[in-house]
Amino acid sequence: MAAADILMVVQHPVVARDLTVLRDRDTPSSAFRPALNRIATILAYHALDHLPLREVPVETPITRTIGHAIDTGLIVVPILRAGLGMVDAITQFIPDVKIGHLGIYRDKTTHKPVDYYVNLPRGLETATVLLVDPMLATGGSACDAIHYLKNAGARHIRFITLIAAPEGVQAVHAAHPDVRIITAALDERLNEHAYIVPGLGDAGDRIFGTD
Repeated sequence: MAAADILMVVQHPVVARDLTVLRDRDTPSSAFRPALNRIATILAYHALDHLPLREVPVETPITRTIGHAIDTGLIVVPILRAGLGMVDAITQFIPDVKIGHLGIYRDKTTHKPVDYYVNLPRGLETATVLLVDPMLATGGSACDAIHYLKNAGARHIRFITLIAAPEGVQAVHAAHPDVRIITAALDERLNEHAYIVPGLGDAGDRIFGTD
């Protein structure tokens, strides 16, 4: 996979406008969520390019013709909890997508991933799986989630994230060079607390209105 295919930074006027809304620390959750929803829809549009199609017959009001249907299963898997904020946008875009849930954290002592909640639909082996999480910071959670999905049988994974740090992109590419990353922004760096700079703070807290 070529470097240009591994990372896609989506540039669009609506994305630029809504990223500004999301970055503003004074934006309330009531405005944060719809802005995130709009960007997630645009990212999903780009993440789903080059899907296989099959021909299907269709009757228009005028005549019979040939249309197309997506010829693969589609599964969206949010990394809990912040990833939940991107699911509605994708289900509105693809109503028949199946939804899984994946909760992972790193043990503070062993530094190994611990899955505290997993519920995945059948068909991972042949489906296109959209793993979603608003922030790609160190890449630890994303790498662990991708590793878990691959062990569960997933073979075609695309990772959708709102904002990415270079450190996180490098970590995912090093561990999973076959996984494409689709993001709205590649930010400058991580700070000493592993927050993305300039970033937007804690996406989960801002989505759900928690501190």
